[in-house]
Amino acid sequence: MPILARLGACVQNRETPIDRGSGITYNVTMTDSILDSQSTYAALDPEGLLARITELPSQIEMAWRTASAFALPADYRDANRIVVLGMGGSGIGGSLLRALALDVGAATPVDVVRGYTLPAYVSKRTLVIASSNSGNTEEVVAALSTAIDGGAHCSVIATGGRLLALARTHGLPALSFTWDGEPRSALGWSFIAPLAICSGLGLLPDCGGEIATAVEKMEVLVRAIGADVPEATNPAKQLARRLAGSVPVIVGAEALAPVAYRWRTQMNENAKSWAIAEELPEMNHNAPLGYSLPAALVQMLHVVLLRHASMHPRIGTRVAITQEQMGDAGIPVEVLEMPGSSVLSQMLGAIEFGDFTSYYLGLLNGVHPSPMGALEWIKQRMAASGDASP
Repeated sequence: MPILARLGACVQNRETPIDRGSGITYNVTMTDSILDSQSTYAALDPEGLLARITELPSQIEMAWRTASAFALPADYRDANRIVVLGMGGSGIGGSLLRALALDVGAATPVDVVRGYTLPAYVSKRTLVIASSNSGNTEEVVAALSTAIDGGAHCSVIATGGRLLALARTHGLPALSFTWDGEPRSALGWSFIAPLAICSGLGLLPDCGGEIATAVEKMEVLVRAIGADVPEATNPAKQLARRLAGSVPVIVGAEALAPVAYRWRTQMNENAKSWAIAEELPEMNHNAPLGYSLPAALVQMLHVVLLRHASMHPRIGTRVAITQEQMGDAGIPVEVLEMPGSSVLSQMLGAIEFGDFTSYYLGLLNGVHPSPMGALEWIKQRMAASGDASP
């Protein structure tokens, strides 16, 4: 099935009235869309986030090539566990790496640390990858300092900052890259670079062929959902339109579970909006009991179930049952099929689709997608409170 048919299967009946519980029913139309106006992008995205989202495939290709050539000490190959340290836009790479490793049946377990404290199981045979775009993320700096003291196989991925300073002081291998943009838009460096490093050490399977295929598929996807594609035929713009004014709930399973979380955080940061991420099959064991209350919230929700062909058959069944149950409860819900010939390709395609959707949702919300003022405020307050270093 063509990619637009797969991704657009849930966007039929575009003239169906929509009621978000406000008492106002309206029809979605494709005429005079602000998402098709160049003035919208000029006014709301002066920082050029759209270009970084559009160029993610080439960034992934560059990160793989660069990290594959990155030399690490020979004894790092004896690691029997991988731990990725990261927060926010850098931390998502570790979650994606862990999900991919589980899905492909990698023998080396991957864990993610999103905080200051290193797990006690980290040993001299643990590969610790500290990932921070700025190199100054205080949680990552604190956890890496503990890993260094414990003699773990440590490495750093950053543009500069305290992490690179620690690497120089302790003689650690450091992959330094240049990035003029938001940490969340540097997914190639936070996800693909650690994947290449671990593959090069023989700790995870070599995904070089899959990367090339995934990049090709992503480029096809970008041509289908990019800003120059009118809303009338652009499934990402159409989905953003349906999500506007709602609380998006993104549901994933297996390798798409951290992708659903990525969608949530992108909607937080790009659309400046509340969003929720859920995971199957776990949510089937608790969430349905809460579908009906509070009643005022039900019509404010819009659920997107992410599905791909490689899912466990029972998970595919659960997606269909969950859609049915939510629909019966009056919750707006749809299924989005993620294309791709491999799990990695499906993950990356789903991420790109979510990035564009969250960006378009930000434009519909009338906000600048790029700025991170509220996050910077927290960092400043934390910095003023003292130093987190051990």
